Amino acid sequence: MKKILFIAAHRPDRSPSQRFRFEQYLDYLKANGFDHDFSYLISEDDDKKFYSPGKLRTKTSIFLRSVWKRLRDTWRAGNYDIIFVQREAFLTGSTYFERKFKAAGAKLVYDFDDAIWNLDVSEGNRTFGWLKKPGKTVELIALSDLVIAGNRYLADYAIHHNPNVVIVPTTIDTNRYKPVPRNTDGQICIGWSGSITTMKHFEYALPFLTALKKKFGEKIKIKIIGDGAYMNETLGIRGIPWINNDEVKELAEFDIGIMPLPDDEWAKGKCGLKGLQYMALGIPTVMSPVGVNTEIISDGVNGFLATTTEEWVGCITRLIDSPALRAEIGAAARRTVEQKYSVDAWKDVYVQLMKNLASG
Repeated sequence: MKKILFIAAHRPDRSPSQRFRFEQYLDYLKANGFDHDFSYLISEDDDKKFYSPGKLRTKTSIFLRSVWKRLRDTWRAGNYDIIFVQREAFLTGSTYFERKFKAAGAKLVYDFDDAIWNLDVSEGNRTFGWLKKPGKTVELIALSDLVIAGNRYLADYAIHHNPNVVIVPTTIDTNRYKPVPRNTDGQICIGWSGSITTMKHFEYALPFLTALKKKFGEKIKIKIIGDGAYMNETLGIRGIPWINNDEVKELAEFDIGIMPLPDDEWAKGKCGLKGLQYMALGIPTVMSPVGVNTEIISDGVNGFLATTTEEWVGCITRLIDSPALRAEIGAAARRTVEQKYSVDAWKDVYVQLMKNLASG
């Protein structure tokens, strides 16, 4: 069997970038002749500490252990046919480890799903922002034998630095994400899912959610997944933490899913994951028309696109007022994911990419 070493920051089932970019293909790769190992840096115990403010001593310890882990990876790199780096091998501006992987003779794959050539540092680690080097993205792209980009915007950037660029969208396992029967009476749940680091994007929803709450009162409720500490008394929101095993069940409670984004360079690189999750569950979805969202959504057919507060309020009002429209849009959304953004639609392409690379 051919062997792949997957290099990533987080443990399995923890990071969306990893879960929806390569982890859900691992069994299929195994069935098609590829064995694999998985090397990650941040353990479950370290996770909360790493993304919290302060804790310099703990973070120094994590840093030193991470260096040791990656050094061990370089020593065994020659045992693999392919080394697959998701976003970066190390959490600073260094490309040392990727260059060592390449020198070991394995084929190097670089996968990315955000505009990470722009600096974006979590609030808990803003003090250490100077250690980051967004420009290293160009170096990693140029170094690689194959670059896998999550959308056209990212691919257009990468192609200037490497001719071997392919687009593989972020995909959903539609055998896990399945529509559930929905009540047409009672409160309508408007939902958003994200993480502590993307709560800043949810803030763009506050003007239109405030207007909708004023208009509909107790007819609607607003549910936020991703930050258990988030509260908004005015809108009656108490956030809940993201838990992998509960993710589908919690998302399935949404009657309408929202994905607001700013129109900036970082957001243009996003791969539409939140919206695709909603859509796979048959949830009618409203998105900002930024980046790949305009490719995923055909406005008024399988979802809605909205920019201004008035547009957001108008689209969501139509969905609140019409259970039939919610069902129609949700069904079309599900079909879109099955046909264009599902694991089943892309798994053969994914395996063939690895086979082509391993065979030279």
